[in-house]
Amino acid sequence: MEYLLGLDIGTSAVKALLLQATGEVVGSVNVEYPLTSPRPGWSEQEPSDMWMASVEGIRRVLREYRVVPESVRGIGLSGQMHSSIFLDRNYQVIRPAILWNDVRTSAECRQIEETVDSEVLFEEVCNPVLEGFTLPKLLWLRNNEPWNYEQLRHLVLPKDYVRFRLSGSLAMEVSDAAGMLMLNVRRQVWSEPVLKSLGLSAKILPPLVGSAEVAGRITKEAADLTGLREGTPVVGGGADNACGAVGCGVVTPGRGMVSLGTSGVVLAHLEEARLVTGGTVHMFNSCVPNEFYMMGVMLSAGESLRWLRRQLGGESYDALTRKASAVLPGSRGLVFLPYLSGERTPHGDANARASFVGLSATHGEGEIIRAVLEGVGFGLADSVELLRSAGWQGSSLRVLGGGARSPLWQEIIASITGLSLETVNIDEGPALGAAILAGVGTGVYANVLEASDSMIKVERTVEPNQEWQEIYGELHGVYKNLYPALKHSFASLAKFS
Repeated sequence: MEYLLGLDIGTSAVKALLLQATGEVVGSVNVEYPLTSPRPGWSEQEPSDMWMASVEGIRRVLREYRVVPESVRGIGLSGQMHSSIFLDRNYQVIRPAILWNDVRTSAECRQIEETVDSEVLFEEVCNPVLEGFTLPKLLWLRNNEPWNYEQLRHLVLPKDYVRFRLSGSLAMEVSDAAGMLMLNVRRQVWSEPVLKSLGLSAKILPPLVGSAEVAGRITKEAADLTGLREGTPVVGGGADNACGAVGCGVVTPGRGMVSLGTSGVVLAHLEEARLVTGGTVHMFNSCVPNEFYMMGVMLSAGESLRWLRRQLGGESYDALTRKASAVLPGSRGLVFLPYLSGERTPHGDANARASFVGLSATHGEGEIIRAVLEGVGFGLADSVELLRSAGWQGSSLRVLGGGARSPLWQEIIASITGLSLETVNIDEGPALGAAILAGVGTGVYANVLEASDSMIKVERTVEPNQEWQEIYGELHGVYKNLYPALKHSFASLAKFS
């Protein structure tokens, strides 16, 4: 039996997944590692922790499923987007990585917008300037830690760093590079106009490789550490959301997905790049060569329900949704804005905060819980509307993540968005997509679409509830009016946090 190995370098853990070459998932392991917040709004991680967790994950998954090294055909990697790892001339880490959810870079975002011509910037990088992206983090290093910036010779992202440690080859995979604000997304080359305007050199950026392109091979040192065979091919892999799309079959125009994890993602596959000027929607390169995906991101989807669960004493999610299901749609006029950590799509506002609006003495736990579920649904619908404005014409979304286990939440989201929600037979996330890319790169599969469609099947469909749709259509209008009304108050309140 031959196997493919997928590694997902996440924010809190590495997931190592084994896929049989015939398309069956053998199993996976998770190895956690810490995240630190030295100051409010900062989020950092030690790259060495990512590497050692990857080593442990590989060793454990091979041992637990009794896989001999010679039977692993190839390795693919996925990872958290935007997070910056700074290396010196000897490829040593200079400082802890600054992560995607770090919001210290507001001043650097304004610096980019004031320095680079707005039309040139958007035409080149196809994305709005936000704190989470990589370019503002690079400027923050130059502005605030010049002693570290002077040592900088190589800037990489988490999965590309782990691939470098595995193979000795430093490269940047294109779907991840698209989230740095330094790539010409349509031409797939580093953007000289953007870099030159800011006094930066492309020399610190590694060569670009494709998602299914062999980017290196396991070194003897990495083989000794992991138990893999020296010389095993390692492909480029993909950004976490790009690999998640591969892992659920969203790899051809018309298909879309919604991910209900800590954050919420609505993603649509597109054959051609399309730019949206309104709202903070993202356009990135897909893992399918020369194709793209558009994505909206809300920062607190599952996190909103997790937060509420903690406040209500830690009841099970099933118990919470049972209480919510006993309440009429619309939560008797209670609306929740799910901006616990600010918001990305559609507002791009780090100061935005969560709010219950319409709360009265007659509201109980059931209404509060359901309002949270509905508030997340309204936030996801904002992204769907932006994807529609770019020409996406899909009628369904494949649903993934922990929140997808709730039939009630699925029906709420389907009814708010007007789209069918499809549950697929395998929900292994980005690690599965990375393993599939390893198979394409090593010749096990002909291409990404053929490989993904041979494994991923729709098992269950939740249709919009027509009675709920009318209520939610009216309530979504109320929801959309609330952020503009509260925006200035959010900004004023930020200084107290």
